[in-house]
Amino acid sequence: MATMQNGTKGEAEKDCRKAYGLAAKDASGFLAPFTFSRRNNGDDDVTIKILYCGICHSDLHTIKNEWKNAIYPVVPGHEIVGLVTETGRNVQKFKLGDRAGVGCLVNSCRSCDSCDRNLENYCPKLIFTYNSVDTDGTITYGGYSDSIVVNEHFVVKFPENLPMDKGAPLLCAGITVYSPMKNFGLDEPGKHLGVVGLGGLGHVAVKFGKAFGMKVTVISTSLKKKDEAISKLGADAFLVSSDSAQMQAAMGSMDGIINTVSAKHDVVPLIFLLKTHGKMIMVGGPEHPLELPIFPLLMGGKIIAGSCIGGLKQTQEMIDFAAKNGITAEIELIKADYVNEAMERLAKADVRYRFVIDVGNSLKSA
Repeated sequence: MATMQNGTKGEAEKDCRKAYGLAAKDASGFLAPFTFSRRNNGDDDVTIKILYCGICHSDLHTIKNEWKNAIYPVVPGHEIVGLVTETGRNVQKFKLGDRAGVGCLVNSCRSCDSCDRNLENYCPKLIFTYNSVDTDGTITYGGYSDSIVVNEHFVVKFPENLPMDKGAPLLCAGITVYSPMKNFGLDEPGKHLGVVGLGGLGHVAVKFGKAFGMKVTVISTSLKKKDEAISKLGADAFLVSSDSAQMQAAMGSMDGIINTVSAKHDVVPLIFLLKTHGKMIMVGGPEHPLELPIFPLLMGGKIIAGSCIGGLKQTQEMIDFAAKNGITAEIELIKADYVNEAMERLAKADVRYRFVIDVGNSLKSA
């Protein structure tokens, strides 16, 4: 249980409130019931009763300590949607009963160059929603829990016309693809966008691309995803990346590519798909380094860049755009007691395309 570092045990308990969730205690990644403490609502804070939380692949990496940074016990979850139950006296954006969302960040320094430019996601002192050390020295716990207390700056207003369960994954998957599309000019009607990988990130990228008025081509190793990509998600075309004839025919045809793949893969054939001055933005995080020959970039003035989620202003912009254009994630809604089976399936890529936990109706304290 996390407690305040200063004062006696009794004083610490006065500064905390009881919370309940699911936590991994070790690298097995097994999630079990866990009672812990949240801080009391401060002057600038919003307390949220969590109703839904998406399961991101980052959650799986973290609970199994695959990135070697887990601080156990870990309560994962950074695709959080719920209702405001308490507000601090300085809070202006929210009132009781409002819909609210929390994504990957819950704090930053608020004073560096990145923060001044509404790029809190690149702050050197950013604090993640879970598995981070907070400003008071406690460990942050995420959305696989019944409630959360967050500074209002890091909470987004969740639109009334956006389904909470299908909208929750947008707070990570949505901003992860929306941000590079906006920042690198891959949101212009008529341009040709390639989306590499049709998973939790890729399927949302297709929807945003079409909403921007772009031609969208999905690039995948799996031909079995073609019908769904075109018929259900609205993609204009589908390329099987292992089919050299298809890849050859599409050379030089794309203005930009959003690459969502988190496994080691050959990027050279993808670079050849780009037009002169085309851009490939990497949003997946392969565990092992990729080989990057430079000549394919030189011959065409092409760019490879990286992007990691987005700042809070842009996250609000994204969720409002999604609501306006009817963009949601394709989800499988699960109960809290199914979460370990869901993690096993996620490891096998057996989900179309995002698990979401029905926290409000199924997470019950002991």
